[in-house]
Amino acid sequence: MALPVRDQFKYWGITAAVFLLVLWFLGDVILPFVLGGAIAYFLDPVADRLERMGLSRVGATTTITLIAVLIFVVMALAVVPTLIQQATALVQIAPQLFQDLQAFLTHRFPELLDSNSTIHKSLLAIGEKIQERGGALLETALSSVAGFINIIMLLVIVPVVAFYMLLDWDRMVARINALLPLDHAPTVRHLAREIDKTLASFIRGMGTVCLVLGTYYAVALMIVGLQFGLVVGFVAGLITFIPYVGALVGGALAIGLGLFQFWGDWVSLGLVAGIFVVGQVLEGNVLTPKLVGGSVGLHPVWLIFALSVFGTLFGFVGMLVAVPVAAAIGVLVRYGTEKYTASRLYKGVTGHGDD
Repeated sequence: MALPVRDQFKYWGITAAVFLLVLWFLGDVILPFVLGGAIAYFLDPVADRLERMGLSRVGATTTITLIAVLIFVVMALAVVPTLIQQATALVQIAPQLFQDLQAFLTHRFPELLDSNSTIHKSLLAIGEKIQERGGALLETALSSVAGFINIIMLLVIVPVVAFYMLLDWDRMVARINALLPLDHAPTVRHLAREIDKTLASFIRGMGTVCLVLGTYYAVALMIVGLQFGLVVGFVAGLITFIPYVGALVGGALAIGLGLFQFWGDWVSLGLVAGIFVVGQVLEGNVLTPKLVGGSVGLHPVWLIFALSVFGTLFGFVGMLVAVPVAAAIGVLVRYGTEKYTASRLYKGVTGHGDD
C-alpha cells in the first residue's frame, strides 16, 4: 500500500531541507565534488560511446582522462597566462579608457561635460573605483595563501573525483535505481529521464555551444587585432548560455574597446561588429539547433532567477547546482500541471474536459 500523500510530502520536504542545509553549511567543502560530478555527467556519453566501440569502462575513462590532461596542459601553457595578462592589463588600463571616453565626450558634447559637471566627476570616480576594486581582487586572488591552496586543492581533487565518478557512473545509477521506493519507482524513473533529457540538452549542448562560440570570438577578435580579444571572447562565450546576453555583452565590450583602439579605422570596427553578427547567426541557425535542440525546457528568465537566488544564498556552489535544480523543478511543475489538468479537480464533476 502506497504512503498517503501527506506522508510523501513530509518525506520529500525533509529531503529538500537536508539538501539545502548541506549547501548552506558545506558549500565550500563539497565544491570539488560538485565540479567532479558535473564533469563526469558531461563526459559519460563519451565514455559510453567508447565502450560501444570496444573499450572497457576503465579503458574509456583512462582515454578520456589522458586527452583531458593533454588539453589542460596545452591550455595552461598557451592560453591561461595570456588570459590572466590581458585581464590584469584591462583592469589597469580601465581608468585611462574612462579618461579617453571623457575626452571624447568633452570634444563631441562640450556642453554636457564641463570640468565641474556631475557626469565628468562620475566618470573619474568609476575609473578609480574599477582600478581600486579590480586591483584589490587580483591582488587577493594571486597573493592569498588560502586562495592559492584552494586552487591547488581544486586542481588536484576535482580530476580525481571526476575520474572515479566517471568510472563508476553506470554502477552508481544502477544502485540508485535499485533503491527507489517500489510503489513510486516508475514515476521517479519517468521524471528522472525527463530531468536528464533537459540537463543533457542544456548542460552538454549549451556547454559545447559556449565553448565553440567563446573560442570563435577570442580567435577572431585576436586576428582582427583587438587588444583584449581573448578576455572579451572568454566573457562572451562564458555567458552565451543566456540567450542573446553573451553576444550583447561581448559585442558591447568589444566595440567599446575597439572605439578607443580603432577610432577612425572604420573597417576594423566593422570587422569587430561583424564577428558578433556572424556568431549570432551561427548560434541561432547551426549550433543551438544541432547541439541543443528546439525545446530545452529552461526558460531564460527562470534560469536567471535560479542562478540569482542560489548564487546569493549559497555562493559559487549554489550557482553550479542552480541549473540542475531549475531543470528538476521545471520538470516537476510540468508533471504536476499535466496531472492537474487530467484530474477531477480541474475538469469538475460534469467533465468539461471531455467536451
